[in-house]
Amino acid sequence: MLRVGLTGGVACGKSTIAALLAQRGAHFLQADGLAHQLYAPGESTYDEVVRRFGRDILNPDGTINRTKLANVVFPDRIDELNAVVHPEVVKRQNSWMKEIELSDPDGIAVVEAALLIEAGAAADFDKVIVVTCDFEQKVSRYAKRTNAPLAVARAEVERRSAAQFTDEEKARHADYVIENSGAIEDAERQVEKIWKDLQRLRALH
Repeated sequence: MLRVGLTGGVACGKSTIAALLAQRGAHFLQADGLAHQLYAPGESTYDEVVRRFGRDILNPDGTINRTKLANVVFPDRIDELNAVVHPEVVKRQNSWMKEIELSDPDGIAVVEAALLIEAGAAADFDKVIVVTCDFEQKVSRYAKRTNAPLAVARAEVERRSAAQFTDEEKARHADYVIENSGAIEDAERQVEKIWKDLQRLRALH
Protein backbone atom coordinates (compact mmCIF):
# COMPACT_ATOMS: atom_id res chain seq x y z
CA MET A 1 0.00 0.00 0.00
CA LEU A 2 1.14 3.53 -0.74
CA ARG A 3 0.88 6.07 2.09
CA VAL A 4 0.36 9.67 1.00
CA GLY A 5 0.36 12.75 3.23
CA LEU A 6 -1.64 15.78 2.06
CA THR A 7 -0.99 19.17 3.61
CA GLY A 8 -0.85 22.88 2.81
CA GLY A 9 -1.51 26.38 4.02
CA VAL A 10 -4.66 27.83 5.56
CA ALA A 11 -7.65 27.81 3.14
CA CYS A 12 -5.62 26.52 0.20
CA GLY A 13 -8.26 23.96 -0.70
CA LYS A 14 -6.74 20.81 0.80
CA SER A 15 -10.17 19.21 1.22
CA THR A 16 -10.99 19.90 -2.43
CA ILE A 17 -7.80 18.13 -3.52
CA ALA A 18 -8.53 15.28 -1.10
CA ALA A 19 -12.01 14.87 -2.62
CA LEU A 20 -10.51 14.67 -6.11
CA LEU A 21 -8.11 11.95 -4.94
CA ALA A 22 -10.94 10.06 -3.22
CA GLN A 23 -12.98 10.21 -6.43
CA ARG A 24 -10.10 8.41 -8.13
CA GLY A 25 -10.13 5.62 -5.55
CA ALA A 26 -7.92 6.79 -2.69
CA HIS A 27 -8.80 5.84 0.88
CA PHE A 28 -9.05 9.12 2.79
CA LEU A 29 -8.72 10.30 6.38
CA GLN A 30 -8.90 13.89 7.62
CA ALA A 31 -6.65 14.28 10.66
CA ASP A 32 -8.73 17.24 11.83
CA GLY A 33 -11.56 14.78 12.37
CA LEU A 34 -9.32 12.80 14.72
CA ALA A 35 -8.57 15.98 16.66
CA HIS A 36 -12.33 16.57 17.02
CA GLN A 37 -12.65 13.10 18.56
CA LEU A 38 -9.81 13.81 20.98
CA TYR A 39 -11.56 16.97 22.18
CA ALA A 40 -14.61 14.96 23.27
CA PRO A 41 -15.37 14.79 27.01
CA GLY A 42 -14.05 11.55 28.47
CA GLU A 43 -10.90 11.55 26.33
CA SER A 44 -7.62 12.01 28.21
CA THR A 45 -6.65 14.70 25.67
CA TYR A 46 -9.81 16.64 26.56
CA ASP A 47 -8.86 16.61 30.25
CA GLU A 48 -5.32 17.82 29.51
CA VAL A 49 -6.48 20.61 27.18
CA VAL A 50 -8.97 21.88 29.77
CA ARG A 51 -6.32 21.64 32.51
CA ARG A 52 -3.86 23.71 30.49
CA PHE A 53 -6.15 26.29 28.91
CA GLY A 54 -8.92 26.67 31.46
CA ARG A 55 -12.66 26.13 31.64
CA ASP A 56 -13.35 29.38 29.77
CA ILE A 57 -12.83 27.41 26.53
CA LEU A 58 -15.88 25.23 27.28
CA ASN A 59 -19.44 25.48 26.02
CA PRO A 60 -22.25 25.34 28.63
CA ASP A 61 -22.60 21.59 27.98
CA GLY A 62 -18.93 20.98 28.81
CA THR A 63 -17.70 20.45 25.25
CA ILE A 64 -14.69 22.36 23.98
CA ASN A 65 -15.54 25.48 21.99
CA ARG A 66 -12.92 25.39 19.23
CA THR A 67 -13.26 29.11 18.47
CA LYS A 68 -12.62 30.01 22.11
CA LEU A 69 -9.72 27.56 22.22
CA ALA A 70 -8.25 29.11 19.07
CA ASN A 71 -8.52 32.58 20.60
CA VAL A 72 -6.53 31.38 23.62
CA VAL A 73 -3.80 29.46 21.78
CA PHE A 74 -3.09 31.59 18.68
CA PRO A 75 -0.39 32.63 18.21
CA ASP A 76 1.66 32.25 21.40
CA ARG A 77 0.44 28.92 22.84
CA ILE A 78 -0.26 26.88 19.71
CA ASP A 79 2.91 24.83 20.22
CA GLU A 80 1.67 23.92 23.70
CA LEU A 81 -1.66 22.71 22.30
CA ASN A 82 0.04 20.80 19.50
CA ALA A 83 2.31 19.04 21.99
CA VAL A 84 -0.81 17.64 23.68
CA VAL A 85 -2.82 16.75 20.58
CA HIS A 86 -0.34 15.83 17.84
CA PRO A 87 1.19 12.65 19.29
CA GLU A 88 -2.24 11.04 19.68
CA VAL A 89 -3.40 12.22 16.23
CA VAL A 90 -0.26 10.77 14.63
CA LYS A 91 -0.75 7.49 16.52
CA ARG A 92 -4.36 7.20 15.35
CA GLN A 93 -3.66 8.09 11.73
CA ASN A 94 -0.90 5.47 11.62
CA SER A 95 -3.31 2.93 13.11
CA TRP A 96 -5.86 3.83 10.42
CA MET A 97 -3.27 3.31 7.68
CA LYS A 98 -2.41 -0.12 9.09
CA GLU A 99 -6.11 -1.08 8.99
CA ILE A 100 -6.40 0.08 5.37
CA GLU A 101 -3.30 -1.87 4.44
CA LEU A 102 -4.85 -5.05 5.86
CA SER A 103 -8.12 -4.55 3.97
CA ASP A 104 -6.58 -3.24 0.71
CA PRO A 105 -2.86 -4.08 0.41
CA ASP A 106 -2.74 -2.59 -3.08
CA GLY A 107 -4.52 0.64 -2.14
CA ILE A 108 -3.46 4.27 -1.85
CA ALA A 109 -4.18 5.84 1.55
CA VAL A 110 -4.29 9.64 1.83
CA VAL A 111 -4.17 11.49 5.16
CA GLU A 112 -4.96 15.22 5.10
CA ALA A 113 -3.32 17.12 7.98
CA ALA A 114 -2.74 20.87 8.16
CA LEU A 115 0.36 20.50 10.36
CA LEU A 116 1.64 17.21 8.99
CA ILE A 117 5.16 18.52 8.38
CA GLU A 118 5.28 20.66 11.52
CA ALA A 119 4.25 17.62 13.60
CA GLY A 120 7.21 15.65 12.23
CA ALA A 121 4.86 13.11 10.64
CA ALA A 122 6.15 13.38 7.04
CA ALA A 123 8.41 10.38 7.65
CA ASP A 124 5.28 8.20 8.12
CA PHE A 125 4.42 8.62 4.43
CA ASP A 126 5.83 7.37 1.16
CA LYS A 127 4.91 10.61 -0.60
CA VAL A 128 3.83 14.09 0.51
CA ILE A 129 1.57 16.44 -1.48
CA VAL A 130 1.60 20.14 -0.55
CA VAL A 131 -1.27 22.40 -1.69
CA THR A 132 -0.45 26.09 -2.10
CA CYS A 133 -2.29 29.20 -3.27
CA ASP A 134 -1.74 32.94 -3.18
CA PHE A 135 -2.54 34.93 -0.05
CA GLU A 136 -5.53 36.83 -1.43
CA GLN A 137 -7.08 33.54 -2.51
CA LYS A 138 -6.67 32.22 1.04
CA VAL A 139 -8.43 35.27 2.44
CA SER A 140 -11.28 35.01 -0.07
CA ARG A 141 -11.79 31.28 0.57
CA TYR A 142 -11.62 31.67 4.34
CA ALA A 143 -14.19 34.50 4.22
CA LYS A 144 -16.52 32.38 2.09
CA ARG A 145 -16.06 29.28 4.24
CA THR A 146 -16.71 31.05 7.55
CA ASN A 147 -19.10 33.73 6.25
CA ALA A 148 -16.76 36.37 7.70
CA PRO A 149 -16.04 39.89 6.40
CA LEU A 150 -12.82 40.11 4.35
CA ALA A 151 -11.01 42.15 7.02
CA VAL A 152 -11.81 39.54 9.67
CA ALA A 153 -10.81 36.71 7.33
CA ARG A 154 -7.52 38.42 6.52
CA ALA A 155 -6.62 38.80 10.20
CA GLU A 156 -7.57 35.18 10.93
CA VAL A 157 -5.59 33.78 7.98
CA GLU A 158 -2.56 35.81 9.11
CA ARG A 159 -2.97 34.60 12.68
CA ARG A 160 -3.32 30.94 11.73
CA SER A 161 -0.55 31.10 9.12
CA ALA A 162 1.84 32.42 11.76
CA ALA A 163 1.51 29.05 13.57
CA GLN A 164 2.52 27.08 10.45
CA PHE A 165 5.46 26.82 8.10
CA THR A 166 5.10 29.11 5.10
CA ASP A 167 3.88 27.57 1.84
CA GLU A 168 7.46 27.80 0.58
CA GLU A 169 8.79 25.92 3.61
CA LYS A 170 6.12 23.24 3.25
CA ALA A 171 6.88 22.90 -0.47
CA ARG A 172 10.52 22.09 0.33
CA HIS A 173 9.30 18.91 2.05
CA ALA A 174 6.96 17.94 -0.80
CA ASP A 175 7.20 15.25 -3.45
CA TYR A 176 4.38 17.01 -5.31
CA VAL A 177 3.15 20.62 -5.14
CA ILE A 178 -0.35 21.56 -6.31
CA GLU A 179 -0.74 25.27 -7.01
CA ASN A 180 -4.43 25.79 -6.28
CA SER A 181 -5.05 29.48 -6.95
CA GLY A 182 -6.89 28.84 -10.21
CA ALA A 183 -10.06 27.14 -11.39
CA ILE A 184 -11.13 23.65 -10.29
CA GLU A 185 -10.29 22.37 -13.79
CA ASP A 186 -6.68 23.38 -13.25
CA ALA A 187 -6.61 21.55 -9.90
CA GLU A 188 -8.12 18.47 -11.56
CA ARG A 189 -5.39 18.40 -14.21
CA GLN A 190 -2.69 18.53 -11.53
CA VAL A 191 -4.39 15.84 -9.43
CA GLU A 192 -4.84 13.54 -12.43
CA LYS A 193 -1.13 13.76 -13.26
CA ILE A 194 -0.16 13.02 -9.63
CA TRP A 195 -2.70 10.19 -9.36
CA LYS A 196 -1.21 8.45 -12.38
CA ASP A 197 2.25 8.72 -10.84
CA LEU A 198 0.99 7.39 -7.49
CA GLN A 199 -0.57 4.40 -9.26
CA ARG A 200 2.75 3.75 -11.00
CA LEU A 201 4.60 3.90 -7.70
CA ARG A 202 2.05 1.65 -5.99
CA ALA A 203 2.64 -0.99 -8.65
CA LEU A 204 6.36 -0.86 -7.86
CA HIS A 205 5.85 -0.71 -4.09
